[in-house]
Amino acid sequence: MSAEPEAPLLVDAFPESRTVGDALRAAGLTVAVAESCTGGLLGAVLTAVPGASVYVRGGMIAYADDVKVAQLGVEPATLATRGAVSEDVARQMAEGARTRLNAALGVGITGVAGPDAERGKPAGLVFVAVASARGVRVERLDGDRGREENRAAAVRVALQLCLDAARAEGRGGG
Repeated sequence: MSAEPEAPLLVDAFPESRTVGDALRAAGLTVAVAESCTGGLLGAVLTAVPGASVYVRGGMIAYADDVKVAQLGVEPATLATRGAVSEDVARQMAEGARTRLNAALGVGITGVAGPDAERGKPAGLVFVAVASARGVRVERLDGDRGREENRAAAVRVALQLCLDAARAEGRGGG
């Protein structure tokens, strides 16, 4: 009887998650996530690293606009004028995760995973924000890579932004 091959582990698929965890731990920082198009993938990747409970505070999958408003404090006017897939909403999601879950860093991800465009916004358009005491940094992803790769690319960008923020905070930032 042959055994089925094991699926790759999340930490193997996203090896930078270990580096981010090490940096957060070294800086004594915590992180909270607010995810839309990634559907919890960032939270799963962060918590796949043994010992993640030291630095992961929690997270929320906020797919629906009313959840973004009620649970993360996203302004209804921003949703009405900019749309859920926007830099402003990503910023507000990151800030909401940070403040509401009492974390040093908050991550907000919103976008169109695909395969189809949504409300005039193309598949692959994603905004990733990381909020810290130093402010909010946002990255925009463009170009459709396919649904799962759009989600994976967003997680990789979020991990890099978290790493950058952890390193900056570790150098004495407040």
